[in-house]
Order: sequence, then structure tokens, then C-alpha cells
Amino acid sequence: MGCFCCCGVEVQHRSGSLKETAYGIGGNDNDSNGKSLRSLANNLSAKTGSGKQKIAEEIQKVGKAQVSAHIFTFRELAVATDNFNPDCLIGEGGFGRVYKGYIENIDRIVAVKQLDKNGKQGSREFLSEVLMLSLVNHPNLVNLIGYCADGDQRILVYEYMANGSLEYHLLDLPPGKEPLDWNTRMKVAEEAAKGLEYLHDFADPPIIYRDFKASNILLDENFKPKLSDFGLAKLGPTGGKDHVSTRVMGTYGYCAPEYAMTGKLTTKSDVYSFGVVFMELISGRRAIDIERPEEEQNLVAWVEPLLKDRQKFKMIADPLLQENYPVKALYQALAVAAMCLQEDADSRPLIGDVVTAVEFLAKRKDDDKIAAESQRNNDLHVKSVREGSFKRDCDL
Repeated sequence: MGCFCCCGVEVQHRSGSLKETAYGIGGNDNDSNGKSLRSLANNLSAKTGSGKQKIAEEIQKVGKAQVSAHIFTFRELAVATDNFNPDCLIGEGGFGRVYKGYIENIDRIVAVKQLDKNGKQGSREFLSEVLMLSLVNHPNLVNLIGYCADGDQRILVYEYMANGSLEYHLLDLPPGKEPLDWNTRMKVAEEAAKGLEYLHDFADPPIIYRDFKASNILLDENFKPKLSDFGLAKLGPTGGKDHVSTRVMGTYGYCAPEYAMTGKLTTKSDVYSFGVVFMELISGRRAIDIERPEEEQNLVAWVEPLLKDRQKFKMIADPLLQENYPVKALYQALAVAAMCLQEDADSRPLIGDVVTAVEFLAKRKDDDKIAAESQRNNDLHVKSVREGSFKRDCDL
């Protein structure tokens, strides 16, 4: 995808002004904590039948990790969801079904995700998710409230996100529902990228998310995004290695080509997935959509020739936006997405550089809104002065 450079926007290298301590990660203990974390991952992977106490004990062995997850009984969660009543169902994915519930003893509405015993994901993914979310903390990562490992039950309990997934508001938009405006889309992209940045640059060892997609980006009541579903997350390379070799997992259409072909996973694999989602935000199209004409079914393949011709850039923008976006910002957003989608992983930017670029796009719109509001206020003031002068003239 060498054509992507034609968009002509440079991404400045992200400065080191962010401190690790800003995200609650310690200083000199990181090396030992990283080794403990990797050891824990190996232990838990081998103990897919671990009971609830064993999981808690293993997690608490990791460095100075602060584990605040509750351990729930199956009965507590059955009561919270009215015995997993279908009326409480709010979603369904590879792990299982997700229910909205209320847990009285913590006085909180929650999302309860119950493992499908016949599903594609199993106890290994359950343990991975408990592990990852117990050891990370960031405003753009969903909070794990607790879990249940009673008998053969595997259930995760999260904070409830009132606006559901990005997919619902972008790709599965119901008739009559207002589409996300350009500014909201840029804000979602910015903060979702910050979630990835935390995993790549501030977790130690780094964490590769491996399943970045619209359905895994949840939105709260203010449309603030949080990454969810860490069942496929992997601890990143350490000790001078540049990749992790693993079986290919994830969602078709979002996987980086080098990972899909070789099984070599790097943080740049997540950057590619971000590029796909960012292109979804810009275009309103799915990564893979078999209901479209054959030449438009794969979003990345469809958009590549359009990016060779500046006159066709507007064809990529979501028609539901009705051209309510700054044209220059559209071009810049396409440039950022295009750089993330380079076939050569080494040519893709680091996620910190992506954050810098998308921050600029989100802030630019805010500045435009402030300027427009200021102009409106100024116009109203001038109008008021003129009307006052006219009234005085009439009185005379």
C-alpha cells in the first residue's frame, strides 16, 4: 500500500512527556513485575480448571498488583440477572452472552458475561481476561468488577457501559437513529488509541490486544470509549525479541497481513487493526461486508485505489455525515488511517505517534467549535448594539 503516502501528512514522534507513574505503573519494580506476570500467564494457561480461590491467589503473586476484583458466587449473579433472563440480554459474542444486572451488595448496575460452554472461547480466554484486567488500569480500558468460577461456570462481571458498542452506533445503526457526528468519531478514535498506547507503552511487559474492532469498543453515557474483551490479549515480546509467535486469532478483516500469514505478533499488528477501525469511523463501512458488491466487500481493498486520487477522497466519507466535516480534517484522518494500514509492519507508526495525530484531529474540531461559538456571540453582541442604537434614534 505504498499509495498511502500520497495523503501528505507527517506524524510527529510522540514526546516522552507522559510519565509511567501517570498510569499507576511503578518505577524500578517493572522488570521483576514483568517476569512475574509472564510466569503467572504460563501458570494460569496450564490450569484451565483452576477454582476461584486459586485464580485469586495466583494473581496476587504478581509484584505489587492491586487486585480489587470481587469473587462472586453463581447464585449472586443469577439473582442479579433474574436467573439470566433473556429480557436482560444486551449482547452476545465469541465468549458467550452478556446480561445487564444489578448486584445489591455493591449497589451497582453491571454487565455480566457468561461463558458459552459450547463456544469457541473457553477457560483459557477466561483466565487471560481475568489476568489482564486485574493488572491494568486506564480510563480507556473497561473495568473488571469481578468474576465467578463456581464449578464449571466461568462468568465475568464488568462495569456497565450505557451506550453499548461502537458497532451499534456506527455499523449497525437502527433506522431513525442519529449517526455519530465527525467530532464524536474523532474523539472515539483518540481515546481508543490511548487505550492501546497504555497497553503497548506503559504496561510492562507490553500487552498486545489482538482483537481491536468496533464491537470491542464500548461507550459510556458520554460516548467515552473503553476497550473490552481481553480474552485474546497476549503479553508482548521482551528480552530483545521483536515479536511473539502464536496461533493466529482475532477477527477476519482486522488482522494484520503479516500476523495472518506467519503467526508473528507485534504491537504493530494492533496498529493495523486500529487503522481498520479508524477507516470504519471515517467511512461508516464494515471491515468485511458481504452484502456489498464484490469489489466493495473488503474495506481496505476498496479504499486503496481511492486514496491514489485526491479528488476521490470524499467518496470514502460516510454519506450519513452529509459532508458535515472539515475537508482538510478528512484528508488528514485518511492519511493517519492509511499509514496504519501499510502492509509492511515496520512502515506503520507507533501507537504513540497515532495518538498524537488523532489528538490533533479531535482538538482541531474543538477549536473550530469554540471559534464558531465566539463568532456567534460576537454577531449577537453587534446585533444587540445596532438594535439599541436604532431604538435610541427612534425615541429621538
